[in-house]
Amino acid sequence: MTNHLDTIIIGGGLSGLTIAHKFIHFNPRHRFLILEKGARTGGAIQSHHEQGFIAEIGPHGFLDNCMESRQILAETGLDGEAIKAPLIDFVRYVYLNSRLNLIPQTPVKILMAPLIPLHAKLRILGDLFKAPLGGEPTVAKWINYRFGPALLPFVDAIYTGTYAGNYDKLTIDSVMPGVRSLEKEHGSVIRGLLKKKNKKSKTEKKPAKFQLPAMTSFATGMHRLPEKLTEQLSPGENLLLNAEATAIELRENSWQITSSKGHFTATNLIIALPVNPALRLLELIDPELPQRSIPQSRIATIVFGFNQEETLPPGFGYLIPECENRFTLGSLFSSNMFPGRAPENHMVFETLVGGRRHPEKLELSDTILTREALKDVKEVLNLSNDPVYSTVLRSKWTIPQLERSYPQLLNWRDNLMQSYRGLHICGFGWGGIGLNDMMKSGSRVAESILSTSGSSREDAAVKGVYF
Repeated sequence: MTNHLDTIIIGGGLSGLTIAHKFIHFNPRHRFLILEKGARTGGAIQSHHEQGFIAEIGPHGFLDNCMESRQILAETGLDGEAIKAPLIDFVRYVYLNSRLNLIPQTPVKILMAPLIPLHAKLRILGDLFKAPLGGEPTVAKWINYRFGPALLPFVDAIYTGTYAGNYDKLTIDSVMPGVRSLEKEHGSVIRGLLKKKNKKSKTEKKPAKFQLPAMTSFATGMHRLPEKLTEQLSPGENLLLNAEATAIELRENSWQITSSKGHFTATNLIIALPVNPALRLLELIDPELPQRSIPQSRIATIVFGFNQEETLPPGFGYLIPECENRFTLGSLFSSNMFPGRAPENHMVFETLVGGRRHPEKLELSDTILTREALKDVKEVLNLSNDPVYSTVLRSKWTIPQLERSYPQLLNWRDNLMQSYRGLHICGFGWGGIGLNDMMKSGSRVAESILSTSGSSREDAAVKGVYF
């Protein structure tokens, strides 16, 4: 069958669902269809419920500092269901020198904390006198050059927690383009941040009070977000599951899409897929791809539940830099963060294994993974007893790694969208990997189509860094 629509969305993950929500909310007459390859929507977002314990197979939450995300919660009524863990109230740790090191919540406290020696703190000011580093440096090389080697273990922990990545491979232009722009424009990151702050203060009547965002989730887990967005859709009408797009072609200003559930045409085509699946489809439009894939990482989550005989340190959890040579990457204290994640008088935490550096660990059996992870966390957290519950969660989804040539790939994507009328490309890894990134880019794509502006590009923002 052939149906002509205003828009076809390939991909029913958070990006595609965000776009569909905006269409419904702002123009119910806009005729669209989501083609989702899998049997469910939500992509990598998936929660696990067992024996009264709740854990996440995918992302654990998102920060409440993104306007587009807050709008979506308000428009769907999810703002009334959201549960929040403010970063200002919860400490975080980095496991370094064989012990947990508390990371304070405010910049002043961080400067005063004995995390690095005084001479290393003074070395950070060397950024003011360093010329912009040329080329496409890795995060590790760039941090070492601008701020000194003492910060490297902490930065390693940050990118372990964010990307399950290797900061010797991730590039600063890819993961922090806004900060890199400050360096190039002002000759110094610190100088650029100060000028940005001064400019902002001139437009504000009263100086903004320092505050940290809150981690946001839902009582039943993160799956509630795609579940709520999907409730607005009508299966068979504007949502087709198990419908893989196999061919796309632009013919006479109309996009022709062939899928396992039929043939469709549309004025607009949105490819809302992670980078690598998107590239496989985009090759049908432009065989001269700059690259056919980008590196990926994968993690396994080992969930441990304990009774009240054991307790967790206060806070969100901890991350481990590679220099510590531990089996795990870190742990998230789930029952500290959000209520209801464990049965009464129990606690639960989720431990991460694998990542870009150690994919070989994911080849281990569940039994060995659990045994080695438990040995690791018992030493780190000084636990005496065995857990009353454990399970291994393995996601089929991978985490895009924003390494060398990634900025060039983004430029190619932007040029492709300019060259083909009605084409929009967003999704996991296109400009970021966070849930806020997905909701922000999805909102902008929907806005550009509904306003017929034809552009959904955005300048790189300076993002906060949180452990």
